[in-house]
Amino acid sequence: MRIDIITGFPKILEQPLNESIIKMGRRKAAVDIHIHDLRDFTTDRHRTIDDYPYGGGPGMVLKIEPFYRALKKIFETQDVAKAHIVLPSPRGRTLTQSVVTELSIQEHLIFLCGHYKGIDERIHEFFKIDEISIGDYILSSGEVATLVMIDAMVRLLPGVIKDINSAWTDSFSDDLLDVPYYTRPEEFEGKKVPPVLLSGNHQKIAEWRQKMREKITRQRRPDLYEKYLKSIK
Repeated sequence: MRIDIITGFPKILEQPLNESIIKMGRRKAAVDIHIHDLRDFTTDRHRTIDDYPYGGGPGMVLKIEPFYRALKKIFETQDVAKAHIVLPSPRGRTLTQSVVTELSIQEHLIFLCGHYKGIDERIHEFFKIDEISIGDYILSSGEVATLVMIDAMVRLLPGVIKDINSAWTDSFSDDLLDVPYYTRPEEFEGKKVPPVLLSGNHQKIAEWRQKMREKITRQRRPDLYEKYLKSIK
């Protein structure tokens, strides 16, 4: 997979994209990530990427010209038909694990990082853009939301995680939350690992884990639990 990120603040992205799972994915050539500095696509000596909004009001708006030029530059070497452009936005569809999976099978993703009041709306008239929200709250930086999506997605790419079954059993892979996990030591400050996990009986362990998933989901996410009950009827 190829990922292009268009941003006015590349330093926000550089270190996180070179750590942990994303670093592993890049090292294994599962993902090829390119960061494009929005200021490189300006034409004035101040490298201006924002301006005041027409109609008045507080805040600034990112200008359309740098984004347009950056996208055109990418498409000089990449097939526009294979590109999926994503704009992190509070008005977009909600990011869920199924959306993450959908993104993970794309051949080429381009992220547009918004800032301030957003990007000049006319960008939608030139390119098909998928707006995605990572939750009902506002960040100061589209870069942070972009990192969330890339982190969630890269771990699903073939070869990135040693045991892909680990990813497919995470919370939100279906309508139940994941189980509690334990590791050594078997006892700490009088608190012991549940005996069933030490039994070696795989059937009983599977049954315990299913019961725990149902219990935790019922307690902590009753909305998901109701959805789960409907799915098994």
